[in-house]
Amino acid sequence: MSTEDEDLAAAWGEALETEGDPAEAGTATPDSTRVLNQAEIDSLLGFGDGPASQEGLSGIQRIVSAGLVSYERLPMLEIIFDRLVRIMSTSLRNFTSDNVEVSIDSIVSLRFGDYLNSVPLPAMLAVFKVEQWDNYGLLVIDSALIYSVVDVLLGGRRGTAAMRIEGRPYTTIERTLVERLITVVLADLTDAFSPLSPAHFRFERLEVNPRFAAVSRLSNACILSRLRVDMEDRGGKIELLLPYATLEPIRELLLQQFMGEKFGRDSIWETHLGEELRHTELSMDVVLDEQTMPLAAIMSLQRGDRITLNAAPGAPVRLRCGDIAMFEAELGRRENRLAVRIMRELRQKAEV
Repeated sequence: MSTEDEDLAAAWGEALETEGDPAEAGTATPDSTRVLNQAEIDSLLGFGDGPASQEGLSGIQRIVSAGLVSYERLPMLEIIFDRLVRIMSTSLRNFTSDNVEVSIDSIVSLRFGDYLNSVPLPAMLAVFKVEQWDNYGLLVIDSALIYSVVDVLLGGRRGTAAMRIEGRPYTTIERTLVERLITVVLADLTDAFSPLSPAHFRFERLEVNPRFAAVSRLSNACILSRLRVDMEDRGGKIELLLPYATLEPIRELLLQQFMGEKFGRDSIWETHLGEELRHTELSMDVVLDEQTMPLAAIMSLQRGDRITLNAAPGAPVRLRCGDIAMFEAELGRRENRLAVRIMRELRQKAEV
C-alpha cells in the first residue's frame, strides 16, 4: 500500500469515528430513521399544493405538459359549476350547522389514467351514475375534509384542527358520515344541472382504492373540477371528475355561451313586458266577403263600377288581425255607426 493510500484510509477512519460519536456529530446517528406522515409524503410528491403553476416549471417540464390533453372548452359547464358552488354553500351550512364557504380551485382537462395515478391517498372515491346519460363519474373526498366533516358532525370544538390518524383504514362511522356528505353533494349537482337538462346523479358505491373506481378507460379524456370547502379553521377538497363520454349527450347544450332565462330569470322584466303587450294597440278588419278576380278585370275597373258582394243580409262576418281570423261576428248599426257583435271565437288550426 502506498503512502497516499495509507493517508486516505486514515482520513476515512477518522471521519467514521466522528460520525459515530454523538457528542461530536449531534444527536443523529447513521442508523437513525424517521417515518414520514401522509402530509409530508403528499408534499414530497407534489399533491398537497394544488395544481403547479407554469411559471415554476423548467423547459423540459413545459414540453411534457404541452403534450397533455387539450380539449374543447365547454362554457356552459363553467356556469353550472358556479351554480353548484352557490347551492353547495347553502346546503353544507345546513348539513354541518357551521359557517361553510365553497370555492372553485380549478377546472382542467386530463386523461382518466393520469388522474387515478395522482389521487392523494388516503381518500374516499364515490362512484355515481347519471341515469339519464347512462354513464358514470367520480367524486373524490380528500382525507383533510373527511376528518373535518367527522369532527364537525360529532361535536368537535371550534378553533382546533381535526385530528388526523395515519396508517389505519376508515371506520364504519366515518364512512357513513362521508356517505351522507356525498349524498348532499350529488343532490346539489342534480339541482345545478336541472335548468340545462334533467339529470339525476345517483350514488353507487364508495371505494378507497383508485383501481376499484375505474369508471372509464385510462386513455379517455375527463374534466376535473377541484372544489375547496372551508369551515373556519377546518376544511379540505372535493374533486369532481366527469368523463367527456358522460357529458356527450348534452355536449351541444354545454357549448352554448348563454342559457337565457333558465339560469338568470328577471321577473321584473317579464312583468313589464307582459303589461306592455296587454296595452299594445292592434287593428281589426271586418271582412264582409272575399273574391278572386283576374288581373285584367281589376285593371279595367273604372270610377262608378260596382262589385257585387256575395254576403247576404244578416250573414255573419269575420274579424281579422292581419291574416289571422280571430272572431265571427254579426254586422249591425249603433248610433249611426256600423258595428259588429262578436258571436264566437275562431280556433286556430295547428299546422302539420
